[in-house]
Amino acid sequence: MKIHAPRSNTKKRKAKMELTLYRKYRLPGYSIGKLYVNGKYLCDTLEDTDRNLYQGMGEEWIREKKVYGETAIPFGRYRITMKVQSQKYSKRKQYEKIKGFLPRLLEVPGYQGVLIHIGNYPKDTDGCVLVGYNTKKGAVMNSTQAFWKLYDILKAADDKKEEIWITITN
Repeated sequence: MKIHAPRSNTKKRKAKMELTLYRKYRLPGYSIGKLYVNGKYLCDTLEDTDRNLYQGMGEEWIREKKVYGETAIPFGRYRITMKVQSQKYSKRKQYEKIKGFLPRLLEVPGYQGVLIHIGNYPKDTDGCVLVGYNTKKGAVMNSTQAFWKLYDILKAADDKKEEIWITITN
């Protein structure tokens, strides 16, 4: 007679990577934040002006309040994919080795093509999240270094088929 171990009713949870972006300084013209990966500080962020939008407002309301290319994405929680190629960045030398497959936030209401990428100043954001180190007022420096550090972490998680999420809060 074979004895079988009892079956567990609990489903195996899919592994997740959690990023948290805390907007620390919300100033006219830009927002500076701190980015954490699974609770550990990684780098700073630079975004456009925070206009107090949040994910549950509804797309119509967000579009009404948003200033194109000058508004940070709404507070909320978004999935990140590494599987969509950016036509704009696929041709840039600094992204040559990844062929423009940058981290992309999905289903951001009122926005399309929100990426995490290299840049230093508010003029570089265009609604995206820039990573670097806030050693200069209104900017992030050493962005390339911070981007590749983050990219390697996200790519490793993606290769292991982990879900990647980002929560943007203040």
